[in-house]
Amino acid sequence: MKYLTTLFFVLLSVSLCLASCGSDPATTRSGGNTNRGQNIKSGNKMKITIGTKVFTATLNDNATAKAFKAMLPLTLDMKELNGNEKCFNLSKSLTVNSSNPGTIQNGDLMIYGSSTLVLFYKSFPTSYSYTKIGRVDNISGLAEALGSKHVTVKYELE
Repeated sequence: MKYLTTLFFVLLSVSLCLASCGSDPATTRSGGNTNRGQNIKSGNKMKITIGTKVFTATLNDNATAKAFKAMLPLTLDMKELNGNEKCFNLSKSLTVNSSNPGTIQNGDLMIYGSSTLVLFYKSFPTSYSYTKIGRVDNISGLAEALGSKHVTVKYELE
């Protein structure tokens, strides 16, 4: 029993040590950025082209967004769904960390499940869980560009 107790405390100490060494706050700050809580890292800009309209989006700084970014460029035939979103089933599953956002915002770019890319063009409350990977920077004209039918959307790094 004494051996197990000692082993437990050793493992706990090692775990705490590793956890405290995980990231240096000085290196995770983005010089003067006051957008705390948005989890967005500069340099993660993406261009979204719908017909002749071009939008910019900012990808989040998470594993799912990084995996999506590695897949770019992509030209996808996105299906209309529910009058508020376009979706496409990616050929590979991504690592996700889904949660319920409560409210979807116009311009949100998310993954549903582990492989369905969703671009929302209307805001609405939801009970579903998603992994947010980014957001369209200026949503002006997004709904009109996406329209009410299936549409081809090109995603590429800026």
